[in-house]
Amino acid sequence: MAKSFTGVVKSNKTDKTIVVIVTTRKTHPLYRKQYADSRNFMAHDENNEAEIGDTVRIVETRPISAKKHFKLDLILEKPSLRQSDRDVAEAPVEEDKPSATQKGEK
Repeated sequence: MAKSFTGVVKSNKTDKTIVVIVTTRKTHPLYRKQYADSRNFMAHDENNEAEIGDTVRIVETRPISAKKHFKLDLILEKPSLRQSDRDVAEAPVEEDKPSATQKGEK
């Protein structure tokens, strides 16, 4: 049975490849304290569908390259507002300011 993980796309800068960060919660054997453990996996994205911030499921496959042993199975959730969209929405609107030539024409 092939392993499958659910994680968030961290990077999609390379062609047909995404980096997925998978976070799991573990319990320390001595102190019984829970902590978060995360790992990065490189996965094959044939159609370059996944974007940064998407929640995806990746499935183990034959080695595609030296670091890629997973492929994108399903995009589970897309974020409602991406970081680049937030930057545009929160950018201050600049009003018309007189230029330097207009100031000197008094």
